[in-house]
Amino acid sequence: MGLFDSLFGKREAAVGPADLSVLGCDVHSHFIPGIDDGAQTLEQSIELLTAMRELGYRKVITTPHNMADGYKNTPEIILGGLEKLRREVQRVGLDITVDAAAEYYLDHELERKVLDRTVLTFGKDLLLFELPFISEPSILLPVVFQMQTQGYRPVLAHPERYGFWHGDYTKYERLKERGVLFQLNFIALSGAYGPKAKEIAERLIDDGHYELLGSDCHNMNHVEAIKNTLTRPYLHKLIGSGKLLNSTL
Repeated sequence: MGLFDSLFGKREAAVGPADLSVLGCDVHSHFIPGIDDGAQTLEQSIELLTAMRELGYRKVITTPHNMADGYKNTPEIILGGLEKLRREVQRVGLDITVDAAAEYYLDHELERKVLDRTVLTFGKDLLLFELPFISEPSILLPVVFQMQTQGYRPVLAHPERYGFWHGDYTKYERLKERGVLFQLNFIALSGAYGPKAKEIAERLIDDGHYELLGSDCHNMNHVEAIKNTLTRPYLHKLIGSGKLLNSTL
């Protein structure tokens, strides 16, 4: 990540590579082929899963995009793709477990999906969702409340990436007070999303606000970026914090 170092500040004192095998499970990725902007072929899926196994993961919970105006991935589409992928994993003899949920975009249809209980979750009723990157949706808190009313545990994907909150840290604290779990994207810690996202990620780690660590892996470029994040001190701090739920999934 030399480019990011040169663009976003001085190089941090590196430590040895973090041992991802202690996490066991990755909770955010795009490995089902041909249904979103992640892997497009089974061959690409297997290449990515092989790389994840080499990083130390024994399990991945892959999470295709689901949105009203984009990737309309129903549970049937996702689970059908999962079974196809599992068969290929078995055929090639890859020693990794693959499950699936979804990454839900907070749009006008998500509340209906929650009420109809047609969402895919992982772990103990964990529901992964993301926000638009332009501005905070006015329906954010009502939909979070609706998730909780229906028995789900909302998990906000990559909160460090939402630039509209970078100037007001209390927005993060408000969500934590309401019981929202946070999932960090690995490569934020190497400045991949800019210096402010890195700063916010580190502050959230300092405050113990992340419960999940995810790759958000779409392609082999992401794999290389993850490898180049393994020596970041804040990654070690998070893994050693005892806060992460990955190993329980």
